[in-house]
Amino acid sequence: PPVVPAALLGTALLRRPAALGAAAARSAPARDSHGPPRQGHGGSKAASLHWTGERAVSVLLLGLLPAAYLCPGPAVDYSLAAALTLHGHWGLGQVITDYVHGDTAIKVATTGLYVLSALTFGGLCYFNYQDVGICKAVAMLWSL
Repeated sequence: PPVVPAALLGTALLRRPAALGAAAARSAPARDSHGPPRQGHGGSKAASLHWTGERAVSVLLLGLLPAAYLCPGPAVDYSLAAALTLHGHWGLGQVITDYVHGDTAIKVATTGLYVLSALTFGGLCYFNYQDVGICKAVAMLWSL
């Protein structure tokens, strides 16, 4: 294998992996949700249930897409509104968890996410009630 001069490698790359892991643990404590970091393993059951819920909504969406095509109607429209909003909320929540740092920034981003999710769900429900609905709108777009 080619030999890379030590001068080209940063000092961080030359550290032992254990030292890197310890430094990372000190600089950014891990969080598994939008809330404050938890101590111990008290939230592991809740995290497991949340993960199961995310998977269930994803599978539900896979079933709702053909249902929207085969039997469009209000029940499918409102189910899509709820499932799409929840799926997007959880996905953007993970973006906040991964990329937003600092207590104030996390609180602002989380509040914004809840507002965005509420407006999205309200807008989709309004569209389903006052207009043609999600299924019919997608069918109209496909017919273009």
